[in-house]
Amino acid sequence: MSNTPHTLHDEFPDHAQKLSALKNSSAHFAQLLVDYDAVNAKIHRSETRLDLLTDEEEEALRRQRVHLKDHIWAHLKEA
Repeated sequence: MSNTPHTLHDEFPDHAQKLSALKNSSAHFAQLLVDYDAVNAKIHRSETRLDLLTDEEEEALRRQRVHLKDHIWAHLKEA
């Protein structure tokens, strides 16, 4: 398992300005970022063994993170 944090700026390094602009102009997009960060933090805490999750719980969080990342990417492509 990787314990890489997977921040959005690491995931989309060429879109940092778009991330900031959309966050400031869209409440929906801002909430997506908050949700992504919360799920990502839970995964990272599990990977670093600060919180213990079952494999199923961690896998569900990973699927949720991918879904959120895909949604964020769709917004970035439109902007």
